[in-house]
Amino acid sequence: MSRNYKFHNPKGLYFVSFAVVYWLDIFTRNEYKNIIVDSLHYCQKEKGMELMAWCIMTNHVHLVFRSIGKREPQLLLGDFKRFTSKTIVKAIQNNPKESRREFLLDKFKEAAAKSSNVNQYQFWRHDNKPIELWSNKVIHEKINYIHYNPVKAGLVFRPEDYIYSSAIDYADEKGLLENIVVFQNLG
Repeated sequence: MSRNYKFHNPKGLYFVSFAVVYWLDIFTRNEYKNIIVDSLHYCQKEKGMELMAWCIMTNHVHLVFRSIGKREPQLLLGDFKRFTSKTIVKAIQNNPKESRREFLLDKFKEAAAKSSNVNQYQFWRHDNKPIELWSNKVIHEKINYIHYNPVKAGLVFRPEDYIYSSAIDYADEKGLLENIVVFQNLG
């Protein structure tokens, strides 16, 4: 297990960001973003992942989550990353519309060759650093940071217009994922 996966409080609320190797823009295609959405939904329903915020950018993902099930947060996140890595690589291999297939697979192989714990393809970077959120102010800051990422990237004008994010849930509308715990800053 990577040294960067230190979740000191198993019941804590965490902000995590994780990126594709070499910061490759994989999530420009909706079919790959939908794998992430489906996997988050599965983790919510079956693995005890409580999501407070999420966003899929072109080459990275942000989450504010906690583990409310029996899985420790680092194991929950590890399961999610392993599954999505394999599933997205397979989707790239089998996508007849993927013009960058050979380039992407070569980069995933190159990254795997540099890693001691990856066999064939490495999709995600190993350097995500979980940050435990300890106050309402910090929770609010991280959620705003996540939701404004697509605005800063020029993808949308308002956070709630980006569908691959929980910002719409914070605008009192229904997003792609159910059961988002909308943070109410009461003080």
